[in-house]
Amino acid sequence: MVSKALQKSISQLHTKKYRQRYGAFLVEGGKSVLELLSSDLETEHLLVTAEFADQNRAHLPARLPLTLATEAELTQLGTLATNTTALAIARLPTEQPLPLTLPETGLLLALDEVRDPGNLGTLLRLADWYGLPGVVLSPGCADAYAPKTVAASMGAFARVCVWERDLTEWLPTLPPATGIFGADLEGDNVHRLTLHPSGVLVMGSESHGLTSGVAAALTRKLHIPHGAGGQAESLNVAISAAILLDNFFRNQ
Repeated sequence: MVSKALQKSISQLHTKKYRQRYGAFLVEGGKSVLELLSSDLETEHLLVTAEFADQNRAHLPARLPLTLATEAELTQLGTLATNTTALAIARLPTEQPLPLTLPETGLLLALDEVRDPGNLGTLLRLADWYGLPGVVLSPGCADAYAPKTVAASMGAFARVCVWERDLTEWLPTLPPATGIFGADLEGDNVHRLTLHPSGVLVMGSESHGLTSGVAAALTRKLHIPHGAGGQAESLNVAISAAILLDNFFRNQ
């Protein structure tokens, strides 16, 4: 039985205001919860079905507050269409310092007002796949710890560092030799370039592209050409990022 106090706490964490106020966020679904429990993030409370608890007893910390809940309760409390396994309350991680040498020694992904949490989660997943040092978010981006972002990240929320920066202020402070790349229809054909995984790859929103101040900071514009006969007007921001990232890493 889930107490009313716990129900209220979970409900409040659906919104960013309360996530920031309490320094906590929700993780939903068995796979994501197991990713959380195996990470360095702190878990405050765990709600699981009896079946999930029996199947994963070895992964459940002995002293972690745990409440048994029904599938109906988990679904009602969370944001997923159905939740048949688990839900957790986790502590928001403390933002780590952003090393000044990173853009020269590794490739950072920077997101300029990417407002859709599903896209953001997928981009975090891409950063996890390619082993990027982290992702830099502009103030206009979706919340990295919104339930939909966490779910779409498929566990990347627990492994990928996230930094929040005003990109128009941060990008110009990078060393002059740092490559700052962004997608643009007038850019260079990415298939004809030899790229190396260092610098910053900036992706803008699918609807509006890069904001003017961020676009002005680019040192090189990249274009993903249509295939023969291709007629699609545009690509989803996460798909575009995946294509560009693969070109950075294809020779590694």
